[in-house]
Order: sequence, then structure tokens, then C-alpha cells
Amino acid sequence: MPLHRALGLSDSELDLIKGVLGREPNPLELALYGVMWSEHCSYKSSRIHLRRLPTEGPGVLVGPGENAGVMDAGDNIAVAIRIESHNHPSAIEPYQGAATGVGGILRDIFTMGARPLAVMDPLFFGELSDARQRWLVEGVVSGISGYGNSVGVPTIGGELTFDDCYASNPLVNVLCVGALPVQRLVLGIASGVGNLAVLLGSSTGRDGIGGVSVLASAGFSGEDGAASLDDAKRPSVQVGDPYEEKRLIEACLEMLDRGLVVGIQDLGGAGLVCATSETAARGGVGMDVDVSAVALREAGMAPYEIMTSESQERMLAIVTPEGWPAVKALCDKWEVRASVVGRVTDPETNAHGESVGMLRIRDGFDGEILASVPAASLADDAPLYDREKRRPADLDFINSDDPTVNEPVGSPNDDLLALLVDPAWVYDQYDSQLFLNTVVGPGHDAALLRLAGPGLPASERGIAITTDSNPRWCALDPRAGTALTLAEGVANLACVGATAIAVVNCLNFGNPEHPEVMWQLSETIDGLGDACRALGLPVIGGNVSLYNESAGRDIDPTPVLGVLGLVEKLISPPPGWQWRSGDSVVLLGTREAVGAQPFPLGGTQWATRRGRRGGLVAGLDAADFSRTAHWVTSEVAQICAGEESDLTAVHDVGSGGLAAAIAEMASESGIGLESSGPFSHLELFSEFPGRFVVATSNVDALLARARNANVAAVVLGVAGGERVTFAPLIDLEIDVIRSRRSRALDESLHPVA
Repeated sequence: MPLHRALGLSDSELDLIKGVLGREPNPLELALYGVMWSEHCSYKSSRIHLRRLPTEGPGVLVGPGENAGVMDAGDNIAVAIRIESHNHPSAIEPYQGAATGVGGILRDIFTMGARPLAVMDPLFFGELSDARQRWLVEGVVSGISGYGNSVGVPTIGGELTFDDCYASNPLVNVLCVGALPVQRLVLGIASGVGNLAVLLGSSTGRDGIGGVSVLASAGFSGEDGAASLDDAKRPSVQVGDPYEEKRLIEACLEMLDRGLVVGIQDLGGAGLVCATSETAARGGVGMDVDVSAVALREAGMAPYEIMTSESQERMLAIVTPEGWPAVKALCDKWEVRASVVGRVTDPETNAHGESVGMLRIRDGFDGEILASVPAASLADDAPLYDREKRRPADLDFINSDDPTVNEPVGSPNDDLLALLVDPAWVYDQYDSQLFLNTVVGPGHDAALLRLAGPGLPASERGIAITTDSNPRWCALDPRAGTALTLAEGVANLACVGATAIAVVNCLNFGNPEHPEVMWQLSETIDGLGDACRALGLPVIGGNVSLYNESAGRDIDPTPVLGVLGLVEKLISPPPGWQWRSGDSVVLLGTREAVGAQPFPLGGTQWATRRGRRGGLVAGLDAADFSRTAHWVTSEVAQICAGEESDLTAVHDVGSGGLAAAIAEMASESGIGLESSGPFSHLELFSEFPGRFVVATSNVDALLARARNANVAAVVLGVAGGERVTFAPLIDLEIDVIRSRRSRALDESLHPVA
């Protein structure tokens, strides 16, 4: 096989490289292009579509294209947020794949000058009846907890989804949020000819060579996922050291506080070649890199290995020669390795009269030039593909297979119990209270943090974060499903009194060479763009993970949306899910769905558990949804601000529908509900955002306020007793509900032989 093909480059891409260089590339140069033009690093199949997303809005300080998006949160505080995937490495080596996913996302945040405050982890696996899936779950959860707990950043939420489409290709997405004084914001830009490129952190080894840039650009080929265990792929999985990362965080933040850094960039996908080429390209300068100056942990590493290794816990800082002694002394204090590996150089004028910054790889600063390529050609000029898109031929048939039609009802009690799975086993492995900022932690609608930390100005504000996905909806209608998913995230924030201000996305899809997958991706992006514009939200960053397939089977389209919210005054916690005996329980929001069926079962958990994967999903009435969500936000925000309120509990109606929301609140409260009914099976188990269950001690006052705000409201019943009843279909004891919720996941993960 020709070398360029072995490196993942096509024949046409080789021709492009020859055109850029005006000559044949040497093997090292081909390796640089191979990783930088990979799907993971260059987004060559998705960039043309991502341009359609809205990226500007009030408070946006940094949008897409940097290591993390940054929003102005007020009080001279900025918030940085980023979401990434570590899917393919986690399928091969679940502990290290997940652990280094956490490490990488933390570096994305503190490279902006922000102290990481919290992590969230949306996770997707096959069904737990399979022993390998149980091994993957336990390995991934252990990796996240082992790294996050050790480095000292709380894990405050996420998602847990089980579906057979992820059996051979699990998804491990990680979101991180951090905060910084606005004046500490720094970008990954190299500037100042003669300035030094300083490599900070761990030594460089052969772990991670090719890493995500290779694994994320090619699916697994084994018929049953066995190829994901191929020992030949294991060296592509990085090995993390959270204690090195902790020292690196403190050293970098102190450098930034002392103004010792001109620019800074983490070494993630594609390693040193990515950090050097991107910082140089952003600054419009060149850079000389001395591979002999890179500290190695293994003997005999070749230049291509040094440049493309994805060894963890490394950063590249641009510093002045005058500042280098202070940087070195500071790093010595924190026991962080620091070495000068590069120098910023003047751009050159090419044959076309254009100013070009060259990335030169040398053996010694004054030694032999091993490679010489335009930095921007690596970082910015990868080929852009508008791949063929085709709506799946069987989608009309799938949509016509409506589970609301001719479906045996069965036992509603059993149906409800089957949907109740408390993910506590997972988040109990994580420390969610590090920094003591966590007001609402894992297991509820959204996580809520005080906006406080070392070096931050004093503030009474809070931030809320949620991650949401619904591949069941998106498999039926990726455009509508993505819009509904964003609405679900905004609704979750409303439950903790937060106003949504920005969105980040992690777009997980199958093979982009399949036209059906590209159609799904394009539709998803349009659905997200339409919903963001309707709800007034900018997309400030994201990630695209493609080639999530095995043996030719693509995963269902799985866009994961992280939504950031702001609470203006957080001095008291929001109500939570626990109602009190005697409270009136009220359903807020339009009772029926827009479009499709009044109560659609397409894409619901209820239908999926029955093997019914067809049907239609609801549409989104953005105006009605916004009115309801904003009213709930204002009601809860008053409580967060310390004001008196008759609102005693609030919960979004999400996965599992109205029945599941009520059961979860009753289980948390230990108090039942006798609903006034009657309810149909469809209403109890349909899923569409924009509905909230609230409890109140003064139902007349709450209904009057809702009526004045033009928000629909209907009384469901009064909290009390030891049973949950939805006449005439459901009647269950609280103890039965609690037992099922608390035991379901643990029993599935640890079945009795």
C-alpha cells in the first residue's frame, strides 16, 4: 500500500499536498498531513454544514474555532465551556479512553485561562444483557471517576443511554465548564518573532501515536466488535496521569495570572504538530520546531512519532525570551517539565506574492530541516468535502409504523416500572462536591453551581449546565429530533432557575461516506440552527465524531447538546423534585404535542422497549415553549434569589413521559399522588418537551400567575398517601417504585449467576 494511503490520505489529497508544496512530500511531511487532514482534526466532511449554525450573540467572547467557547457571565467573570468525544479509544481500552477524554477536555478549558469547575459525561452503550457491555460500562465509569476525582474536578451530571446500535461502538462524550476573570482570557495564538514555544508537562512517548486522529477517522471492522479489542490498536489509546494534569493546571493558571504567556494551546488530537501549526496559523507567523529538544520517555523515537504522538498532559506556551527564566522557575516550583522546543519566525513571501508562515521541523534549531510546510495548510486548508446526501430509502416506511396504532396496551403498571432506572450507581462513583460549589448535582434535571472559585471576583451568580440527547427521536427525524433535544435542554435549565445563554454540541454519527449518514448530519445541523435562532441561542463550540460504525452498521444519529445557563442571584437552592403532603400537583405547558399525534409514541422509551422503533415525533412550537420555559425559569429564579414562593417542587417532563416524571418525584419525596384523571396510555408515556410538573402550597395563586402569563396549567391531583395512581390505568405503591428505581441499574450491571 502506498504510504499516503496507509496514513489515511486519498490519491486526490496527495495531489493537493503536492500542489501546496510544489514538490513531492517526504514521509515526515506526509505524516503531518495525514493526522492534520484526518476527519477528526480537519472536519473535512462537516465544515461546510457547520457554517450554517448561528455563532454570535450577546455575551459571546469566544466562539467556535478556539479550544473552548467563552461567555461573559457578568461581574467581570467569563465562563468557558467545551464538549468532546473519546468514542473510539474508549471502545478499545475503556478505562484509559474515558480517563484521557476527561484529561483532554480539562486542558481545553484551562488553556483559555479558566479554572475547570465541573465535568459532565453523556455515555452510550449497548444493552446490558451482554457481558462485554457491562465491562465497557464499568471501565468507562472507572476511568472518568479515577481521573476526575484524582485531578480534583467534580463530575456533576451526564446521561446514560443503552441501545443495541452502540453495542460495537460505544460513545463517551465529556463536557467541561470553567470560569475565569475576564482579563485572564488568553487565546492559542503564536505571535512575536523570536518568541519561544515551550512544551510543558509530560514527556512524549509512543502511547497515542495516531490516537484519535486515526481511530476517529475509521470505523471498526469486526463483525461483532471484536476488532475493537485488536491489540494492534491499543498503542493508539493514550495513557493519562491526573496528578501531572493537576500540577499542569496550577502552573498554567499561575503563568497566566503573572502575564508570562503570550499564547497557549493544549496538545490534544495530532499532538505537537497540531499545537504548533494551529498557533502559528492563527498568528500568521512561522515556527521552527526542534524535535531533539522534546523530552522523550522512550528511546529511538522517530521525528514523525515525536510530532504526532498524543501523549497526555502536555501544553504548548508561547513566551518571550525575557520571560523564559520566570516560566522555568515557576514550572520547577510546580514540578512541571518545561523545555523550549520551538521559535516563532517571520512569515515568508511565496511565488504568488503571498505571506506564508512555514512550520519547519528540525533536528536541532540550527540543524537539518526534516520537514517544511505552510502552517496554515495543515491547520486551515484541509480539503472541504460536500459529500453526497440521501434520505434513507426506508424512512417513510419506518415513519409509517406508528406505535400508537394497533399496539396492545399491556400492563401500564409494568410499563412504568420498566422505564424507571436511577443512574445513581454511576454518579456515586464520582465526587460531585469538589470545590463545594455544587448546589444541584447528578440525577436531576440540570446541574447548578455557584459561580465561585480561586481568583474569581465575588459574585452571587450561578451557572447551570445540562447535556441532552435523544437518538430515538433523531433516528425518526434528525431535524425535528435535534430541535426537540435543544428544547429539552432549555427546559432542564428552567427547572433550576437558569436562563439558557449558549449551546455546545457533540455530533456523533456513522460513516460520512454513506450518503444516508451525511443526510442525517445535515438535517441535524439545520434542526439545531433553526431551534437556536428561534430560541435566541448561539452555538459557541462543538465537536464532530464520525465513523461511529462497526461491520457496516452505523449508530443512530446522536447529537449531544450541552446548554449553559445563568442564574442572576443564587443564594438559595431551587425546589427540586420533593413535594410535600397536601401540595397540589400541576402540569404546566401545552398538554398535547404539536404535529404528529396529539400524544406521539414514536421515539419514546415506552415504544423502544417494545421493539417499536417507528412513528413520528412532535414538532416544536418555539413561541409556546419559550413562554412556558421562561415562566418556569422566573418562578424558580425567585426562590434561588431567596424570595418567598408557593412553588415547592418542579420537574421537566422528559424521557418516560408524564408517568415517569410523576413516579420520580413521588419516589424522591416518599409521598404518593392520587391523580384526578382520566389519563390515556398515550398521554402517560408520550415524550415531547415544554411540559413541567410542579407542586404548590397555594394552587389558586399559582394558577392565577400562570393564567396571567398565558401559560397552560391543569391540576393533576394532590400529593399524599403511599401510592401513585393515574386513574384508571396505574396504581403502584411508593415502595415498589423506589425499589425498582434504585435496583434496576445495579442488577443489570451485576446479574446474579
